[in-house]
Amino acid sequence: MERSLESGNMSRVQEFVLLGLSTRLGIRDVLFAIFLTLYLLTLLENTLIIYLVCSHSELHKPMYFFLGNLSCLEMCYVSVTMPSLLMGLRTGLCHVSFTACMTQLFFFVSLICTECTLLASMAYDRYVAICRPLHYPLLMRPQVCLGLSLSSWLGGLLVSVIKTACIASLFYCGPNVLNHFFCDVSPLLNLSCTPVALTELVDFISAIVILGGSLLVAIASYVAIGRAVLHMPSAAARHKALSTCASHLVVVGIFYSATLFIYARPSRIEAMDLNKVLSVIYTVVTPICNPVIYCLRNREVQAAFRRTLYWSQSWPADQGMGRS
Repeated sequence: MERSLESGNMSRVQEFVLLGLSTRLGIRDVLFAIFLTLYLLTLLENTLIIYLVCSHSELHKPMYFFLGNLSCLEMCYVSVTMPSLLMGLRTGLCHVSFTACMTQLFFFVSLICTECTLLASMAYDRYVAICRPLHYPLLMRPQVCLGLSLSSWLGGLLVSVIKTACIASLFYCGPNVLNHFFCDVSPLLNLSCTPVALTELVDFISAIVILGGSLLVAIASYVAIGRAVLHMPSAAARHKALSTCASHLVVVGIFYSATLFIYARPSRIEAMDLNKVLSVIYTVVTPICNPVIYCLRNREVQAAFRRTLYWSQSWPADQGMGRS
């Protein structure tokens, strides 16, 4: 292999072929309808949350600021992976150029790293709110919230630049078939014709720093929250605190479990169907579940939504009275 590369007998791959989720026509049609519906629902849910957070002053709080960031992130996140998934289900195979594949990889890695750190910031916000309520206005003042948000987005971009540059610099001489529905790290490493030890090391270290670091922050926050809840004298207060954190903890656990299984490993992972199933969990399932769990079950968000519906229903009548 190395001699062939040195002699220039092998040409660089110009495009990749994504196998997608299924090759059976009947199943593809059903899956296409399901995932298209989930995609549209995800966009609708997150757009609604962003609108509510921006348009209602009572939602101008640190928690909802982070939730608005998360909704924006989820919309970008699902829009990076879903088009190639839907195209593969529609046509059977999805052909993407080398440049398009690396572009998709760049945005995907950037967004998944951003989500990890953003979830950790949200866990810290809940820790301060429950464990240090008197210091909450100071510790979570707007400048701090903005700094945490910007560091999440910029940190994701920085890690993505490094990882994508390493993977794009590898030589791909064929085959060019990825057993996945989007351009991901492990399937691309499996196709490289050149040694990938350095790239694997970079991938592993970045996964440990981003995934492991943010997971430790989240775990520490929720452990402290749990201890504080156990020492609360009132059962009603304990129930209220648990109700705001239990569902968050479930989503965080599912997201981190899937991502850690795939990315925080020191060697290449064979592109098995299990990897695709886990990828569906954190690229499709969590983006559609997060708005419901984090926001749409929240009383303040529900109240803001009802007021928005009331305004939209009363507006035509008000306009009519104005004309009369």
